[in-house]
Formats: sequence, C-alpha cells, structure tokens
Amino acid sequence: MTDQNALASARYIFTTGRMIHDHVQRITTGACMQEGKDNRFGELSAQQMNMIMMVRVREAVSVTELAALLGVSPPSVSTMVERLVERGLLTRTPSNRDRRKVVIRVSPEAIEDIARVEAIILGSFVELVEALGAETAQKWCEVLEKIKAVLDKK
Repeated sequence: MTDQNALASARYIFTTGRMIHDHVQRITTGACMQEGKDNRFGELSAQQMNMIMMVRVREAVSVTELAALLGVSPPSVSTMVERLVERGLLTRTPSNRDRRKVVIRVSPEAIEDIARVEAIILGSFVELVEALGAETAQKWCEVLEKIKAVLDKK
C-alpha cells in the first residue's frame, strides 16, 4: 500500500469511526434522557456516561487506570467520580490488595438502570447490523477482531 493509499484509508477509518462514536453518544444521551431527569441519569454529561460505561465493562478500576483509559488527569477523574458517587451511580472502596488505593465500581443500585441504557444502545446496533445484512456484519466482526488483536498488543 502506498503512503497516499494508507493516508486515505486511515482518514476514512478515522472519519467512519468518529461517526460511529458520535452515533453512540447520541443514543446514550437519548437513553439517559429517556430515563428521566428525576433519576440518577438526569443531566449527565457524555463524558460522565462514558466513564460509567468504562467502569461497568471493567467491573472494578482504580482512579489511575480510569484516567489512563479516558485520557484525562487523575484529579479530573477523582472529581468526576465524586459527583457520580454522590448521585449513587458509582462507589469508591479501598482495595483489598492495597489499602492506599481506591477501587471504583458501579453501585449496586445503578446496575439495573445502566443495563437499561445499554439495552437501548445495543438495540441501535442491532438495527445497524440488520440494515447491513448478515454477510456484511460478519465481515465487520472479522475486521474488528483483527483491530482488537493489534490494539491489544499496544
């Protein structure tokens, strides 16, 4: 592949990836709004919801790990986590392995609410997969497996 082809491919992948990211953000925001302003999700920022989903996927994470995943400073993560703890969405507990460290988890009370938001997001992807068709969706999964393998090595 020439440098020009690689650049064009990289640009296309980046742009399309951005479209997918933006789509997920819109769906997530809509799902949170659907849950209503009177509950834990009312008026959450996209970054706060992203943080909750990252914690949910990993089950337990330190402030430092979460900061690295989000690409922000640990003090910023601490502030966001504190707000989400106050809303009953996350918990902070001392680590069993190292009492100096704090472990962040989704609060037991919020798990069901978050599962409803995830169901809405996944429903959107089911619609996308159905619109693509089984063969194209399978190819997409194969490409994503290869991307995941490359990224896991980094």
